[in-house]
Amino acid sequence: MQNPGLFKRALSALLTAVILLSCGLIPAYAQDTDIAVEPIEFNNPDFIRGMDVSSVISLENSGVVFRDESGKARDLFRILADHGVNYIRVRVWNDPYDSDGNGYGGGNNDVAKAAQIGKRAAKYGMKLLVDLHYSDFWADPSKQTSPKAWKDMALEGRIAALKEYTTDSLETIRSAGADIGMVQIGNEINNGVAGVTDFGEIPKVLSAASAAVRAFDPSILIAVHFTNPEQTATTKWRADWLDENKVDYDVFSVSYYPYWHGSLTNLSQVLGYVADKYGKYVMVAETSYANTLEDSDGHPNTVSHTANHTGDDLLWDFTPQGQADEVRAVMNAVNSVGEKGLGVFYWEGAWITVGDTTGLDGDVYMSRLNENRALWEKYGSGWASSFSDEYDPDDAGKWYGGSAVDNQAFFKPDGTAVSSLWVFDRVKEEAYLIGDTDLDGEVSILDATAVQRYLVDLVYLRPTAQKAADANRSGGIEILDATRIQRTIAGYHDE
Repeated sequence: MQNPGLFKRALSALLTAVILLSCGLIPAYAQDTDIAVEPIEFNNPDFIRGMDVSSVISLENSGVVFRDESGKARDLFRILADHGVNYIRVRVWNDPYDSDGNGYGGGNNDVAKAAQIGKRAAKYGMKLLVDLHYSDFWADPSKQTSPKAWKDMALEGRIAALKEYTTDSLETIRSAGADIGMVQIGNEINNGVAGVTDFGEIPKVLSAASAAVRAFDPSILIAVHFTNPEQTATTKWRADWLDENKVDYDVFSVSYYPYWHGSLTNLSQVLGYVADKYGKYVMVAETSYANTLEDSDGHPNTVSHTANHTGDDLLWDFTPQGQADEVRAVMNAVNSVGEKGLGVFYWEGAWITVGDTTGLDGDVYMSRLNENRALWEKYGSGWASSFSDEYDPDDAGKWYGGSAVDNQAFFKPDGTAVSSLWVFDRVKEEAYLIGDTDLDGEVSILDATAVQRYLVDLVYLRPTAQKAADANRSGGIEILDATRIQRTIAGYHDE
């Protein structure tokens, strides 16, 4: 054969054509859903519509399959991106395993899992917020337990270990292919970080963590994360304290759960104080809301018929529409701060059951619950396993079990997306030209090529690009859209 390269290119083109001809309609976006979302005119054009899905790998290992609204099994990250999520948050624990290698649960989120999650997010154009807990398991206001390896270290040794750990973790995650846009140095650090609880020493730890991130990549945003924004004076004091101690950071973030953390008006005022006085970006690093009060895995939920289901600040129904309304309202509260309002992350929006217990009772219920318990223990897909007793005997070691937020996820117990997930797309309207698939402001042959490449999964198109690619307005993307674009370029104007 005189020109094997030409033959290979011709064969490749033929195979691509065959694949394209076999492609049916690929749903691009929901033209009609059963939720209504009023768009927000965002002051920051890069407003984050993010989600924490740290438990995903443990869930998938437990047999969970995620599906789009049509019931088609898809990568969770593809589903999220298709619905407008543009940023992923992942928690990272130093060593969430006992001395025998058994996981503590909560997703068993070590650096290796964070790297996998970051890589999958990047495939669909989503940046990554790396949430370094500087602990081996859950870090929050009630506990900031030192990692086992740092337990006996004095402050200077602990700081040196923390800086090395920060750098190594980010290198591992980025090397896997993640697009790291932000790093959170500690999680809900109201009363400490990395096992350090002395308020005179905490700033030294934070400064060391910040310095490590800056040295790794100065373009990465650095976030500090507190909770209890309803404690207005204390939250403002925290911003003052960080400034007085010259802690270097970019983003002041808080958790906001409406059943615990006061009104949205107060949230906006507190964040506005930090943005106006110190020029920092502000965001909500965690929020969530139930779309039902029913449980589906046999483990008690944070919000249920008997817990956190009433209150003056619960302004929305426990339905998919109510869930979407809460997300939009929190985004609007952050946006009201102005250009420094950076965004909102929804916490664990995919943490569903590993085995549906809905409607079961008696022996059948107990059988399913025991199956779930075995999966929670084996894969760490519950909030904690019994093995966490070694590290956290007073809390997780006593109350271990499944997901406490399965009714706050955007997926049904069988893994199918709930309509409320569309809030992440619908809340932001973006202008586009029909056929302008690459969103460069004009329709060209490159746009037709992008449609063809999308249909064979060679490229990913974000939601606005998908809408633009639907040139024949069929509600999905198909090879006929590429043809329509080509005809438009040639001067044919189809009705």
